[in-house]
Amino acid sequence: MTALSVSVIIVSHGRPDALCVALTAVGQLGYSNFEIVVVADSAGVSAVRAHALADQIKIVSFDTPNISAARNAGVAVAAGEIIAFIDDDAVPEPSWLVHLTTPFADAAVSAAGGYVVGRNGISFQWKARTVDPDAQTKALQLSSDAPEVFTGTPDCAIKTEGTNMAVRRDVIMALGGFDPAFQFYLDETDLNMRLGRAGHRTAIVPRARVHHGYAASGRRRFDRVPTDLRQIGASLAVYLRKHGGSLGVLDAERDVQRKRLLTHMVAGRLLPSDVAPVLVGFDRGCADGMQRDFGEIATDMAPPPFRKFNQLERPLRFVVGRIWQKNRLLAKAARLVQAEDRVAVIILSPTALFHRVRFVEAGYWLWTGGQFGKADRSGPWLQIWRLRMRAENIIKNFAHGR
Repeated sequence: MTALSVSVIIVSHGRPDALCVALTAVGQLGYSNFEIVVVADSAGVSAVRAHALADQIKIVSFDTPNISAARNAGVAVAAGEIIAFIDDDAVPEPSWLVHLTTPFADAAVSAAGGYVVGRNGISFQWKARTVDPDAQTKALQLSSDAPEVFTGTPDCAIKTEGTNMAVRRDVIMALGGFDPAFQFYLDETDLNMRLGRAGHRTAIVPRARVHHGYAASGRRRFDRVPTDLRQIGASLAVYLRKHGGSLGVLDAERDVQRKRLLTHMVAGRLLPSDVAPVLVGFDRGCADGMQRDFGEIATDMAPPPFRKFNQLERPLRFVVGRIWQKNRLLAKAARLVQAEDRVAVIILSPTALFHRVRFVEAGYWLWTGGQFGKADRSGPWLQIWRLRMRAENIIKNFAHGR
C-alpha cells in the first residue's frame, strides 16, 4: 500500500542556523512519500539555498513576522494529502512521520498531534491536552502509547502543538487555513477550536515525537526569558473574542506573566527596571488584539506539483561505546553521515548520570548519560544494567519512537 503523500512545512524567521539543523533532521525521516516546504525570511532562504538538500526543497520567501500568514504561504504550495508542521527550532525523531501519519489511514481522522520533548531530549514539554474558549488547557489521559482518536467540541477542542501536528490538506483549506490575526501564539489553538466546532476527529500520537529547543527569538532570550509580550497579549485577546471566552482571562494572564517576570528577576536573569516595560508591551498587545480583524485564506488555490524527497533508505545505525571512546565514536558517526547514513550515537559512562538526547549540527543523534542513570525522569535514580543490555534497550525504544 502506497504511503499517504505528506508535505512537511517548516516556518522560519530570524534563525537560519537552527533552520539548517531542523532541515537536516527532517531530511533523515524514515518515511517514503513526503516533500519539504520551507517558508523563511531572506536569511533563512539564503541558508536553505546553501544547504546540501536545497535542490529537493520547495522554498517560499516570506519576510513578514507573522507565523499564521507564513504557514498559509506554505500550505498554498504544499501538494501532499497530509500537511505536517514543525518549527525551525525543533527536530523530529526519525520515526516521527511514520507514527504521525498512521491514524490518517482512517478517513474519519482529520488531524493528528504528537508529543513534544524538551531540551534535555527526555522530559516532555507537552503531551495530550484539551483546550477551551478561555484558552485554558487540561491534561488528556490516554490509555497507552498507541494513537487515540478524539472528537472535539466548540467547548472542548483537542489540543495539538504547532511544532508537531498534521492536518488533511482539504480540511485545512476548507477551514480557511491559519488566521493571520494570530501573528504569534495560539495560532494552532485557534485551528484546534475550529476543528472542534466543525466536529472533526483528531488523533493524539504519543510516539510521534519532536524535540523542541526553544531557540532565542525577537520575543525571548536563549534562557526563555521573555523580552516582548505584545503578541502574547494580542493573540490572547483575539482568541477570547473569536471563541467567546471571558475577557477576564486577560487580567489573569497578565498576573501570570508578571509573576513569571519577577521569578526571572529574583534569579538574576532580569533587572528590576526590565519588568514594567515588558508588562506594558503585554497591555498594548491586548489593546491591539481587541481591535484586530479576523482573517482567512482563499480555498481554491492549486499547489505546484508534489516534489517527493529522496529519502535515505538505509536503516538508522547505532554507534555505541564508553565515555573514554567518545572522540573515536563521534568521528565514526561523522564519517557515516558523510556516507548518507542515518546515525545515532550512544555514549555511556559507568555512572548514574541522567540521560540526555540531542540532534547535533553534524547530522546525527547523540545520546549520553550514565550506564546506571535514568532516562525516564520518573524512573528510579539508580538502575542496574549491563552496558550491552542498556544500549539494546535504548536502541529498541529510540528506533521505534520509544
